[in-house]
Amino acid sequence: MASLDRDVSSYERWLRKQCSVVESDLQAKHERMRRSPFDFLRATYFRWARTIGSTCPGCADAPKVVCVGDIHVENFGTWRDAQARLVWGVNDFDEAAAMPYAYDLVRLATSADLAPTLRVSAGDAASAILEGYLKGLDKPHPMLLDEREHWLRPLVAGSPDASRKFWKEVDDYPDASPPTPIRHALRNSLPKGAKIERYASRTKGGGSLGRPRFLVIARWQGGRLVQEAKALVPSAWLWAHSKSPARSRVLDLAFGAHRSPDPKLRIKSGYVLRRIAPDAHKVELEDVAEQGLGTKLLEAMGTELGAIHAAGKRRKRILEDVSKRDPRWLHELAADAVRFVQSDFDTLKAL
Repeated sequence: MASLDRDVSSYERWLRKQCSVVESDLQAKHERMRRSPFDFLRATYFRWARTIGSTCPGCADAPKVVCVGDIHVENFGTWRDAQARLVWGVNDFDEAAAMPYAYDLVRLATSADLAPTLRVSAGDAASAILEGYLKGLDKPHPMLLDEREHWLRPLVAGSPDASRKFWKEVDDYPDASPPTPIRHALRNSLPKGAKIERYASRTKGGGSLGRPRFLVIARWQGGRLVQEAKALVPSAWLWAHSKSPARSRVLDLAFGAHRSPDPKLRIKSGYVLRRIAPDAHKVELEDVAEQGLGTKLLEAMGTELGAIHAAGKRRKRILEDVSKRDPRWLHELAADAVRFVQSDFDTLKAL
């Protein structure tokens, strides 16, 4: 197994061939990797992709589906669908690729174990995720917050001053000059009659730090709109397994059979375009813990993941595979993965 520093260098050389890397953001990513094992996990999907087969060899023969890949407890948020309904679920599919279905479950459970503010025991986390996953496979559906998942609505409402903070951040983003194709794509993503105020760049994300992100900020019908374009690169799963870059699977999962997607999400000129707005929120894990809803939230995450996997053609095979496994299989594999991530983090801190 390649050493951590060798994998970091190799992946970043590869990344520079895929897009125009923002070197200052990549340095910010290196600093973030040193904060905690959870931040390390979020920032190093490429390392996970390279090592998960050795860390959890019992999953290698599990049925393959198009997986989220870089799934974790902070890769969930809200958006508005084509009918303006508020939807919650996985909101980043940059690392989507075909792999054993179990890897998504193990990574989600590992992130729950490492998340510092969630405060759910490892065993309870794995059980909740797996219970939800089986429900999602059995009866897949989008998470509509005004119809089914009413309990989630207060958790994604944001703080009273969330909108003010959002627009303050937008005002603080530095001006930028996107490449001409991206400028055109951003302009064309706006509704008719919108007047562009400026283009900007921003630093955001964990694993995607280093990829350029551009914004268009425009005024339309009395208020402002913001659209983002983020560089899309092939999944690190392909880098890790020496496979030639294939077509992106981002839209395959985002617009899967059992989701109610964000209609503004699209891919143009090698960038992922999407709407960003004050009403697009993530659940604050600390608030969840304070209300004792940690296991319920993890079950919902499992349900969402099950619905994503159910859109493929391996649903029956996945159910058969799960039924053959020991009831504690996910907890045990996540524990193995946590130990490996902790070891990698300790190695990085010692460098």
